[in-house]
Amino acid sequence: MNERRTLWEEGREPGWQVVALGLALVLTAAVIDQALTGGIGWIFDICFVLACVGTALAVRPSDFFTVGVLPPLLMVVVFGLIGATRPATIADPGDGLIQAIVSGLSHHSGALVIGYLASLAILAVRHRVLTQPQAAKRVGSPAPTRTISG
Repeated sequence: MNERRTLWEEGREPGWQVVALGLALVLTAAVIDQALTGGIGWIFDICFVLACVGTALAVRPSDFFTVGVLPPLLMVVVFGLIGATRPATIADPGDGLIQAIVSGLSHHSGALVIGYLASLAILAVRHRVLTQPQAAKRVGSPAPTRTISG
């Protein structure tokens, strides 16, 4: 009998592909937010949290660690790229690269914390569901019985 997989069992993408996807999503969100509002704000924050959730759901179980450390690294890389090219977007115009990264992280710390906690929570639930014994997953099936004839 073919069982339907739950949302928690669906993710099968390799870690490096999920990292590339997450980076592409977050960079796209930063570009769109910059184009629409002239800065990095709530649009980026919402897209960042959604990208963290999406990557945690998409990764295969053997690469959970990769996605478990991904959210802070994603934000540092994105703010590093923005700070190197347009520091006034996330910090004062005269700030250097390191100060722009620190300013960006501090201004968007709420999104970072929410995205990181959501990612870790999803990975924890997925780990728990994937490591349950098979019999515990089948709700409503009768308990095995033993009959002896003769």
